[in-house]
Amino acid sequence: MGLSVKRLTELYYDMYSIRRFEEVIEKYSAAGEIPGFVHLSIGQEAAQAGVVGALKKSDYKFPDHRGHGAICLCGTEKKLVMAEIFGKATGINKGRGGSMHVNDLTCRNMGFNGIQGSTVVTCLGTAFASLYNKTDDVTAVFMGDGTLGEGTCHESLNMAATWKLPVIYCLLNNQYAISTHYRESHPQQQLATWAKGYEVPSEVVDGNDIEAVVEAVEKAAVRARKGEGPTVIEFMTYRWQGHFAGDPAAYRPDGELEMWQDKCPLKKTRSDLLSRKVSEKELKELEDKAEQEIQDALDFSLNSPEPAPEDALKHIYADFEVEDWSCREN
Repeated sequence: MGLSVKRLTELYYDMYSIRRFEEVIEKYSAAGEIPGFVHLSIGQEAAQAGVVGALKKSDYKFPDHRGHGAICLCGTEKKLVMAEIFGKATGINKGRGGSMHVNDLTCRNMGFNGIQGSTVVTCLGTAFASLYNKTDDVTAVFMGDGTLGEGTCHESLNMAATWKLPVIYCLLNNQYAISTHYRESHPQQQLATWAKGYEVPSEVVDGNDIEAVVEAVEKAAVRARKGEGPTVIEFMTYRWQGHFAGDPAAYRPDGELEMWQDKCPLKKTRSDLLSRKVSEKELKELEDKAEQEIQDALDFSLNSPEPAPEDALKHIYADFEVEDWSCREN
């Protein structure tokens, strides 16, 4: 069962806009305009847009460290996400979070942190809250093939399976954990089979096929909302860039990148829309609209102020201001 033309067109816009978003981030990171490392998900747009697009706004989302796209689609204005990545005071987290620590509880983007595998544990809290409060909100947690090597993943799935928690484990298999191919660090040909030991259903999906992604997540969400517990979905995809912006990715064999670029999720969706009688003109208008949205976000970010130095100690402790001793005499 395919998606309607209207919905597929909306998802194409989402994918196109987050591709352009990250291309801008890559450019300004290379120019030294963005503090810290950035990890890009160019090439993985369908697996991000499809997951978020299949969920309700009230569902909990835990992005991973390559999560700009998912974060932008959760409901936060893209300009606020971009300003945050630029470290500006107008960012959604006032410039304190940067690329890897963006959260927005108003749309239930619960954020990420630098500890690999940690959100696979903390997501149990929101899933249990849904169970305890008798709501039908599900929790979707993004993770990579490298994260699966963490013991926390096994602890998480064991608890989720035992308590039948409404969790969707979104395993974005982009082939590499930093520079290590997943088949060099896991015995399974398909990592989704990991779920069998916990009697949790799993599925392997073409992560570059937006319709397949949406269908799989919607099915898992229905199951979770009915109280039937977690699902593991492995999305087979590929990151076009290296592990971080600036990584030359010399560890990849010749021709591999080009093979995956031929499977570009945007190119596939665009072709599908053209075959369903959406015109080139309509698609160009959509793309121009996305280009303008990203340009507006960039202008906003570049023209935004840096955080004030005197605000550096704010928001460190809840309901408590750190006393400034810097001006005290010895």
